[in-house]
Amino acid sequence: MRPRIPLPFTTIHGQITAIILICLAIVIIAGSTLERWVEADYGVPDIESYSDRLTAMASVLALATPEERATIVEAANRSGWRLSLKPSSYAERFVTSSRQEPFIHVAIDWLFPPDNVAEPIGGWRTFVGTQRVVAAKVDDSTILVMERLPSGFLRSDALSFGSNYLVALVTLIILFSSFAVWAITRPLRRIAAAAMKADISVQSAPFEERGSGEIVALARALNAMQSRISNMVEARTRMLRGISHDLRTPLTRLRLRAERVQSGELRDALLVDIQRIDHLLQESLGYLRDNHSQEAFQRADLASILRTICDEFADMGHDVTYSGPPRLAAQFKALALTRAITNLCHNAVKFGTEVRVSLSEVGGTAVIEVTDNGPGIREEYKARVREPFFKVDPARGGADAGFGLGLSIVSEIVETHHGSFQLLDRQPTGLIARVTLPLAPSA
Repeated sequence: MRPRIPLPFTTIHGQITAIILICLAIVIIAGSTLERWVEADYGVPDIESYSDRLTAMASVLALATPEERATIVEAANRSGWRLSLKPSSYAERFVTSSRQEPFIHVAIDWLFPPDNVAEPIGGWRTFVGTQRVVAAKVDDSTILVMERLPSGFLRSDALSFGSNYLVALVTLIILFSSFAVWAITRPLRRIAAAAMKADISVQSAPFEERGSGEIVALARALNAMQSRISNMVEARTRMLRGISHDLRTPLTRLRLRAERVQSGELRDALLVDIQRIDHLLQESLGYLRDNHSQEAFQRADLASILRTICDEFADMGHDVTYSGPPRLAAQFKALALTRAITNLCHNAVKFGTEVRVSLSEVGGTAVIEVTDNGPGIREEYKARVREPFFKVDPARGGADAGFGLGLSIVSEIVETHHGSFQLLDRQPTGLIARVTLPLAPSA
Protein backbone atom coordinates (compact mmCIF):
# COMPACT_ATOMS: atom_id res chain seq x y z
CA MET A 1 0.00 0.00 0.00
CA ARG A 2 1.44 3.37 -1.02
CA PRO A 3 1.98 5.84 1.82
CA ARG A 4 -0.68 8.49 2.08
CA ILE A 5 0.54 11.99 1.21
CA PRO A 6 -0.97 14.58 3.54
CA LEU A 7 -2.90 17.46 1.97
CA PRO A 8 -1.19 20.87 2.28
CA PHE A 9 -3.71 22.33 4.74
CA THR A 10 -3.97 19.25 6.98
CA THR A 11 -0.61 20.01 8.63
CA ILE A 12 0.22 22.84 11.01
CA HIS A 13 2.76 24.20 8.52
CA GLY A 14 0.13 24.35 5.79
CA GLN A 15 -2.43 25.89 8.12
CA ILE A 16 0.00 28.63 9.18
CA THR A 17 0.73 29.35 5.51
CA ALA A 18 -3.01 29.62 4.82
CA ILE A 19 -3.46 32.01 7.75
CA ILE A 20 -0.66 34.25 6.45
CA LEU A 21 -2.25 34.36 3.00
CA ILE A 22 -5.65 35.17 4.50
CA CYS A 23 -4.06 37.88 6.64
CA LEU A 24 -2.40 39.47 3.59
CA ALA A 25 -5.72 39.53 1.75
CA ILE A 26 -7.46 41.13 4.74
CA VAL A 27 -4.69 43.75 5.09
CA ILE A 28 -4.86 44.69 1.40
CA ILE A 29 -8.65 45.06 1.43
CA ALA A 30 -9.33 46.34 4.95
CA GLY A 31 -6.20 48.52 5.22
CA SER A 32 -7.02 50.67 2.22
CA THR A 33 -10.67 50.86 3.26
CA LEU A 34 -9.71 52.02 6.76
CA GLU A 35 -7.34 54.62 5.29
CA ARG A 36 -10.12 56.09 3.14
CA TRP A 37 -12.49 56.19 6.11
CA VAL A 38 -9.98 58.04 8.26
CA GLU A 39 -9.21 60.56 5.55
CA ALA A 40 -12.89 61.12 4.76
CA ASP A 41 -14.21 61.26 8.32
CA TYR A 42 -11.47 63.09 10.15
CA GLY A 43 -9.64 65.15 7.51
CA VAL A 44 -6.28 64.60 9.16
CA PRO A 45 -3.79 67.43 8.35
CA ASP A 46 -0.92 66.20 6.16
CA ILE A 47 2.52 67.85 6.34
CA GLU A 48 3.47 66.42 2.95
CA SER A 49 0.59 68.22 1.25
CA TYR A 50 1.66 71.41 3.03
CA SER A 51 5.16 70.98 1.62
CA ASP A 52 3.83 70.39 -1.89
CA ARG A 53 1.68 73.53 -1.69
CA LEU A 54 4.56 75.58 -0.35
CA THR A 55 6.92 74.38 -3.09
CA ALA A 56 4.35 75.24 -5.76
CA MET A 57 3.79 78.69 -4.23
CA ALA A 58 7.56 79.31 -4.04
CA SER A 59 7.95 78.48 -7.75
CA VAL A 60 5.23 81.05 -8.57
CA LEU A 61 6.83 83.69 -6.36
CA ALA A 62 10.22 83.09 -7.96
CA LEU A 63 8.83 84.47 -11.26
CA ALA A 64 6.98 87.41 -9.68
CA THR A 65 8.18 90.96 -8.97
CA PRO A 66 8.58 92.14 -5.36
CA GLU A 67 5.24 93.94 -5.50
CA GLU A 68 3.52 90.90 -6.96
CA ARG A 69 5.07 88.67 -4.29
CA ALA A 70 3.54 90.74 -1.50
CA THR A 71 0.15 90.65 -3.20
CA ILE A 72 0.28 86.88 -3.77
CA VAL A 73 1.30 86.15 -0.15
CA GLU A 74 -1.42 88.45 1.19
CA ALA A 75 -4.05 86.76 -0.97
CA ALA A 76 -2.91 83.32 0.11
CA ASN A 77 -3.08 84.28 3.78
CA ARG A 78 -6.62 85.57 3.34
CA SER A 79 -7.60 82.08 2.13
CA GLY A 80 -6.26 80.50 5.30
CA TRP A 81 -2.56 80.06 4.55
CA ARG A 82 0.05 81.20 7.07
CA LEU A 83 2.85 82.34 4.77
CA SER A 84 5.62 84.91 5.12
CA LEU A 85 8.65 85.84 3.05
CA LYS A 86 11.92 85.73 4.97
CA PRO A 87 15.53 86.39 4.08
CA SER A 88 17.68 83.31 3.53
CA SER A 89 19.53 84.06 6.80
CA TYR A 90 16.28 83.25 8.64
CA ALA A 91 17.08 79.54 8.09
CA GLU A 92 19.90 79.88 10.64
CA ARG A 93 17.25 79.93 13.37
CA PHE A 94 15.90 76.50 12.35
CA VAL A 95 16.34 73.65 14.82
CA THR A 96 15.35 69.98 14.49
CA SER A 97 13.59 69.38 17.82
CA SER A 98 11.31 71.02 20.37
CA ARG A 99 10.82 70.21 24.03
CA GLN A 100 7.10 70.80 23.69
CA GLU A 101 6.63 68.41 20.77
CA PRO A 102 4.46 65.38 21.64
CA PHE A 103 6.20 62.03 21.61
CA ILE A 104 3.70 60.66 19.07
CA HIS A 105 4.91 63.15 16.47
CA VAL A 106 8.53 62.14 17.06
CA ALA A 107 7.59 58.46 16.76
CA ILE A 108 5.68 59.02 13.51
CA ASP A 109 8.60 60.94 11.96
CA TRP A 110 10.98 58.15 12.98
CA LEU A 111 8.78 55.22 11.93
CA PHE A 112 7.42 56.65 8.67
CA PRO A 113 9.98 58.82 6.86
CA PRO A 114 8.47 60.42 3.72
CA ASP A 115 9.33 59.02 0.29
CA ASN A 116 9.34 60.62 -3.18
CA VAL A 117 8.49 64.09 -1.87
CA ALA A 118 10.67 67.23 -2.19
CA GLU A 119 12.25 67.87 1.20
CA PRO A 120 11.69 71.40 2.59
CA ILE A 121 14.53 73.64 3.77
CA GLY A 122 15.88 72.37 7.09
CA GLY A 123 14.25 68.96 6.66
CA TRP A 124 10.91 67.57 7.73
CA ARG A 125 11.52 68.32 11.40
CA THR A 126 12.07 72.07 11.45
CA PHE A 127 11.30 74.36 14.41
CA VAL A 128 11.69 78.05 15.20
CA GLY A 129 11.64 78.10 18.97
CA THR A 130 8.77 75.78 19.87
CA GLN A 131 6.80 76.38 16.63
CA ARG A 132 7.06 73.90 13.79
CA VAL A 133 7.52 75.44 10.34
CA VAL A 134 7.93 74.40 6.71
CA ALA A 135 10.15 76.44 4.37
CA ALA A 136 10.83 76.48 0.61
CA LYS A 137 13.38 78.43 -1.44
CA VAL A 138 12.12 81.32 -3.59
CA ASP A 139 15.48 82.63 -4.78
CA ASP A 140 19.02 82.92 -3.45
CA SER A 141 18.08 85.64 -0.96
CA THR A 142 14.47 84.78 -0.08
CA ILE A 143 12.64 81.82 1.39
CA LEU A 144 8.92 81.22 1.85
CA VAL A 145 7.97 80.05 5.37
CA MET A 146 4.71 78.47 6.47
CA GLU A 147 4.22 79.08 10.17
CA ARG A 148 1.69 78.19 12.84
CA LEU A 149 1.12 74.67 11.55
CA PRO A 150 -1.69 72.63 13.19
CA SER A 151 -0.82 71.20 16.62
CA GLY A 152 -1.41 67.68 15.35
CA PHE A 153 -1.02 66.16 11.90
CA LEU A 154 -0.03 62.96 10.13
CA ARG A 155 1.66 62.28 6.84
CA SER A 156 -0.09 60.39 4.06
CA ASP A 157 2.43 57.57 4.18
CA ALA A 158 2.10 57.38 7.97
CA LEU A 159 -1.64 57.17 7.59
CA SER A 160 -1.33 54.47 4.93
CA PHE A 161 1.26 52.39 6.76
CA GLY A 162 -0.41 52.95 10.11
CA SER A 163 -3.75 51.69 8.83
CA ASN A 164 -2.12 48.65 7.26
CA TYR A 165 -0.03 47.90 10.34
CA LEU A 166 -3.05 48.23 12.63
CA VAL A 167 -5.16 45.91 10.48
CA ALA A 168 -2.27 43.44 10.14
CA LEU A 169 -1.63 43.43 13.89
CA VAL A 170 -5.27 42.91 14.84
CA THR A 171 -5.78 40.30 12.13
CA LEU A 172 -2.68 38.33 13.08
CA ILE A 173 -3.57 38.37 16.76
CA ILE A 174 -7.13 37.16 16.14
CA LEU A 175 -6.27 34.56 13.51
CA PHE A 176 -3.23 33.11 15.25
CA SER A 177 -4.94 33.09 18.65
CA SER A 178 -7.89 31.22 17.18
CA PHE A 179 -5.55 28.90 15.29
CA ALA A 180 -3.47 28.18 18.41
CA VAL A 181 -6.58 27.25 20.40
CA TRP A 182 -8.20 25.22 17.62
CA ALA A 183 -5.19 23.41 16.15
CA ILE A 184 -2.63 23.23 18.96
CA THR A 185 -3.79 24.11 22.48
CA ARG A 186 -7.13 22.28 22.51
CA PRO A 187 -5.78 19.04 20.95
CA LEU A 188 -2.81 19.02 23.31
CA ARG A 189 -5.08 19.52 26.32
CA ARG A 190 -7.25 16.68 25.05
CA ILE A 191 -4.16 14.45 24.75
CA ALA A 192 -2.92 15.51 28.21
CA ALA A 193 -6.32 14.71 29.76
CA ALA A 194 -6.34 11.32 28.03
CA ALA A 195 -2.79 10.65 29.26
CA MET A 196 -3.85 11.40 32.84
CA LYS A 197 -6.65 8.83 32.55
CA ALA A 198 -4.74 6.30 30.43
CA ASP A 199 -4.58 2.78 31.82
CA ILE A 200 -2.06 0.33 30.37
CA SER A 201 -4.32 -2.57 31.26
CA VAL A 202 -7.06 -1.30 28.92
CA GLN A 203 -6.54 -2.34 25.33
CA SER A 204 -8.57 0.44 23.69
CA ALA A 205 -6.65 3.42 22.31
CA PRO A 206 -6.96 6.29 24.83
CA PHE A 207 -5.81 9.07 22.49
CA GLU A 208 -8.23 10.34 19.88
CA GLU A 209 -6.58 10.56 16.45
CA ARG A 210 -8.19 13.78 15.29
CA GLY A 211 -6.84 17.18 14.27
CA SER A 212 -3.90 18.36 12.16
CA GLY A 213 -1.40 15.91 10.71
CA GLU A 214 1.11 16.49 13.50
CA ILE A 215 -1.50 16.03 16.25
CA VAL A 216 -2.78 12.84 14.61
CA ALA A 217 0.79 11.54 14.33
CA LEU A 218 1.39 12.33 18.01
CA ALA A 219 -1.82 10.60 19.13
CA ARG A 220 -1.04 7.60 16.91
CA ALA A 221 2.47 7.32 18.37
CA LEU A 222 1.12 7.53 21.93
CA ASN A 223 -1.48 4.87 21.18
CA ALA A 224 1.23 2.63 19.75
CA MET A 225 3.40 3.23 22.81
CA GLN A 226 0.47 2.41 25.12
CA SER A 227 -0.13 -0.79 23.18
CA ARG A 228 3.54 -1.81 23.45
CA ILE A 229 3.56 -1.13 27.19
CA SER A 230 0.37 -3.15 27.64
CA ASN A 231 1.87 -6.03 25.69
CA MET A 232 5.07 -5.93 27.77
CA VAL A 233 3.12 -5.90 31.04
CA GLU A 234 0.91 -8.74 29.84
CA ALA A 235 3.95 -10.74 28.75
CA ARG A 236 5.56 -10.20 32.16
CA THR A 237 2.38 -11.26 33.92
CA ARG A 238 2.08 -14.39 31.77
CA MET A 239 5.70 -15.25 32.48
CA LEU A 240 5.30 -14.93 36.24
CA ARG A 241 2.05 -16.87 36.16
CA GLY A 242 3.84 -19.62 34.30
CA ILE A 243 6.65 -19.58 36.85
CA SER A 244 4.11 -19.72 39.67
CA HIS A 245 2.32 -22.64 38.03
CA ASP A 246 5.58 -24.51 37.48
CA LEU A 247 6.68 -23.90 41.08
CA ARG A 248 3.46 -25.11 42.69
CA THR A 249 4.09 -28.74 41.75
CA PRO A 250 7.56 -28.95 43.34
CA LEU A 251 6.30 -26.92 46.31
CA THR A 252 3.51 -29.44 46.82
CA ARG A 253 6.05 -32.32 46.68
CA LEU A 254 8.29 -30.49 49.15
CA ARG A 255 5.34 -29.98 51.50
CA LEU A 256 4.48 -33.71 51.37
CA ARG A 257 8.09 -34.73 51.93
CA ALA A 258 8.52 -32.22 54.75
CA GLU A 259 5.51 -33.62 56.55
CA ARG A 260 7.22 -37.07 56.58
CA VAL A 261 10.33 -35.68 58.26
CA GLN A 262 10.77 -37.38 61.64
CA SER A 263 12.28 -34.38 63.43
CA GLY A 264 9.44 -32.12 64.53
CA GLU A 265 11.60 -29.01 64.72
CA LEU A 266 13.04 -29.51 61.24
CA ARG A 267 9.62 -30.36 59.81
CA ASP A 268 8.06 -27.17 61.19
CA ALA A 269 10.91 -25.03 59.85
CA LEU A 270 10.59 -26.56 56.38
CA LEU A 271 6.80 -26.10 56.33
CA VAL A 272 7.16 -22.44 57.40
CA ASP A 273 9.62 -21.77 54.54
CA ILE A 274 7.39 -23.52 52.01
CA GLN A 275 4.36 -21.55 53.20
CA ARG A 276 6.34 -18.32 52.96
CA ILE A 277 7.39 -19.03 49.37
CA ASP A 278 3.79 -19.82 48.44
CA HIS A 279 2.61 -16.60 50.11
CA LEU A 280 5.17 -14.51 48.22
CA LEU A 281 4.11 -16.05 44.91
CA GLN A 282 0.47 -15.28 45.61
CA GLU A 283 1.30 -11.71 46.64
CA SER A 284 3.32 -11.06 43.47
CA LEU A 285 0.63 -12.48 41.22
CA GLY A 286 -2.04 -10.49 43.03
CA TYR A 287 -0.09 -7.30 42.37
CA LEU A 288 0.49 -8.12 38.71
CA ARG A 289 -3.10 -9.22 38.14
CA ASP A 290 -4.18 -5.58 38.65
CA ASN A 291 -7.89 -6.41 38.77
CA HIS A 292 -8.81 -3.06 40.33
CA SER A 293 -8.12 -1.17 37.09
CA GLN A 294 -10.84 -3.08 35.25
CA GLU A 295 -13.46 -2.83 38.00
CA ALA A 296 -16.26 -0.37 37.28
CA PHE A 297 -17.37 2.38 39.64
CA GLN A 298 -20.58 1.57 41.45
CA ARG A 299 -22.54 3.11 44.29
CA ALA A 300 -21.43 1.61 47.61
CA ASP A 301 -21.60 2.39 51.33
CA LEU A 302 -18.04 3.23 52.34
CA ALA A 303 -18.86 3.15 56.05
CA SER A 304 -20.23 -0.39 55.72
CA ILE A 305 -17.08 -1.52 53.88
CA LEU A 306 -14.82 -0.16 56.63
CA ARG A 307 -16.92 -1.70 59.43
CA THR A 308 -16.79 -5.09 57.69
CA ILE A 309 -13.00 -4.92 57.37
CA CYS A 310 -12.61 -3.97 61.04
CA ASP A 311 -14.93 -6.81 62.14
CA GLU A 312 -12.92 -9.35 60.13
CA PHE A 313 -9.65 -8.31 61.78
CA ALA A 314 -11.36 -8.23 65.19
CA ASP A 315 -12.61 -11.80 64.64
CA MET A 316 -8.98 -12.84 64.12
CA GLY A 317 -8.09 -11.42 67.55
CA HIS A 318 -6.71 -8.02 66.56
CA ASP A 319 -7.65 -4.77 68.29
CA VAL A 320 -9.14 -2.98 65.24
CA THR A 321 -12.06 -0.56 65.71
CA TYR A 322 -14.04 1.80 63.49
CA SER A 323 -15.18 5.36 64.16
CA GLY A 324 -17.18 7.56 61.82
CA PRO A 325 -20.64 8.04 60.32
CA PRO A 326 -22.96 5.02 60.10
CA ARG A 327 -23.43 5.55 56.36
CA LEU A 328 -21.56 7.32 53.53
CA ALA A 329 -22.67 6.25 50.06
CA ALA A 330 -20.90 7.34 46.86
CA GLN A 331 -19.42 5.98 43.63
CA PHE A 332 -16.40 3.72 44.34
CA LYS A 333 -14.67 0.60 43.13
CA ALA A 334 -15.85 -1.40 46.12
CA LEU A 335 -13.62 -4.50 45.72
CA ALA A 336 -10.50 -2.46 44.97
CA LEU A 337 -11.12 -0.12 47.90
CA THR A 338 -11.72 -3.10 50.19
CA ARG A 339 -8.37 -4.51 49.11
CA ALA A 340 -6.59 -1.19 49.73
CA ILE A 341 -7.97 -0.67 53.25
CA THR A 342 -7.36 -4.35 54.07
CA ASN A 343 -3.70 -3.92 53.09
CA LEU A 344 -3.42 -0.85 55.35
CA CYS A 345 -5.02 -2.70 58.27
CA HIS A 346 -2.80 -5.72 57.66
CA ASN A 347 0.31 -3.54 57.87
CA ALA A 348 -1.08 -1.78 60.95
CA VAL A 349 -1.78 -5.01 62.94
CA LYS A 350 1.59 -6.39 61.85
CA PHE A 351 3.50 -3.56 63.53
CA GLY A 352 1.06 -2.24 66.14
CA THR A 353 -1.22 -3.56 68.88
CA GLU A 354 -4.00 -0.98 68.52
CA VAL A 355 -5.51 0.05 65.18
CA ARG A 356 -8.17 2.70 64.66
CA VAL A 357 -9.97 3.13 61.34
CA SER A 358 -11.81 6.47 61.01
CA LEU A 359 -14.00 7.97 58.30
CA SER A 360 -15.05 11.58 57.80
CA GLU A 361 -16.45 13.80 55.07
CA VAL A 362 -14.55 17.03 54.43
CA GLY A 363 -15.40 19.44 51.61
CA GLY A 364 -16.85 16.90 49.21
CA THR A 365 -14.19 14.27 49.92
CA ALA A 366 -14.11 11.13 52.04
CA VAL A 367 -11.11 10.97 54.40
CA ILE A 368 -10.10 7.52 55.67
CA GLU A 369 -7.39 7.22 58.33
CA VAL A 370 -5.83 3.95 59.52
CA THR A 371 -3.88 4.71 62.68
CA ASP A 372 -1.58 2.33 64.56
CA ASN A 373 0.74 2.59 67.57
CA GLY A 374 3.69 0.82 65.95
CA PRO A 375 7.23 2.12 65.35
CA GLY A 376 6.21 4.26 62.36
CA ILE A 377 8.24 4.97 59.24
CA ARG A 378 11.22 7.30 59.05
CA GLU A 379 10.67 10.41 56.97
CA GLU A 380 13.20 9.48 54.26
CA TYR A 381 11.38 6.20 53.59
CA LYS A 382 7.80 7.49 53.35
CA ALA A 383 7.99 8.11 49.60
CA ARG A 384 9.92 4.94 48.77
CA VAL A 385 7.65 2.51 50.63
CA ARG A 386 5.06 3.11 47.90
CA GLU A 387 7.44 1.67 45.31
CA PRO A 388 6.91 -1.99 44.41
CA PHE A 389 9.22 -4.48 46.16
CA PHE A 390 10.71 -1.87 48.51
CA LYS A 391 10.85 -2.85 52.18
CA VAL A 392 12.07 -0.99 55.25
CA ASP A 393 14.18 -3.35 57.37
CA PRO A 394 14.28 -3.87 60.23
CA ALA A 395 12.00 -1.01 61.38
CA ARG A 396 8.89 -2.48 59.81
CA GLY A 397 10.05 -5.99 58.97
CA GLY A 398 9.24 -9.32 60.51
CA ALA A 399 8.97 -13.00 59.95
CA ASP A 400 5.80 -12.64 57.90
CA ALA A 401 7.02 -9.71 55.81
CA GLY A 402 6.02 -9.85 52.17
CA PHE A 403 7.57 -8.46 49.02
CA GLY A 404 6.73 -4.85 49.86
CA LEU A 405 3.74 -4.65 47.53
CA GLY A 406 0.95 -3.73 49.96
CA LEU A 407 1.41 0.04 49.94
CA SER A 408 2.12 0.01 46.18
CA ILE A 409 -1.28 -1.58 45.61
CA VAL A 410 -2.93 0.97 47.92
CA SER A 411 -1.29 3.85 46.05
CA GLU A 412 -2.44 2.55 42.65
CA ILE A 413 -6.01 1.96 43.82
CA VAL A 414 -6.21 5.47 45.27
CA GLU A 415 -4.93 6.89 41.98
CA THR A 416 -7.68 5.09 40.06
CA HIS A 417 -10.14 6.94 42.34
CA HIS A 418 -8.32 10.25 41.61
CA GLY A 419 -7.58 10.61 45.31
CA SER A 420 -4.47 11.10 47.46
CA PHE A 421 -2.53 8.81 49.80
CA GLN A 422 -0.39 10.15 52.67
CA LEU A 423 1.73 8.58 55.40
CA LEU A 424 1.85 10.82 58.50
CA ASP A 425 3.51 10.53 61.89
CA ARG A 426 1.37 9.78 64.92
CA GLN A 427 2.30 11.14 68.34
CA PRO A 428 3.89 9.84 70.43
CA THR A 429 4.52 6.83 68.20
CA GLY A 430 2.86 5.14 65.29
CA LEU A 431 1.72 5.86 61.77
CA ILE A 432 -1.36 7.46 60.19
CA ALA A 433 -2.21 6.21 56.69
CA ARG A 434 -4.58 8.81 55.25
CA VAL A 435 -6.59 8.17 52.09
CA THR A 436 -8.60 11.05 50.60
CA LEU A 437 -11.17 10.18 47.93
CA PRO A 438 -13.48 12.51 45.99
CA LEU A 439 -17.13 11.66 46.52
CA ALA A 440 -17.79 12.36 42.83
CA PRO A 441 -14.82 10.77 40.99
CA SER A 442 -14.04 11.61 37.39
CA ALA A 443 -15.27 9.21 34.78
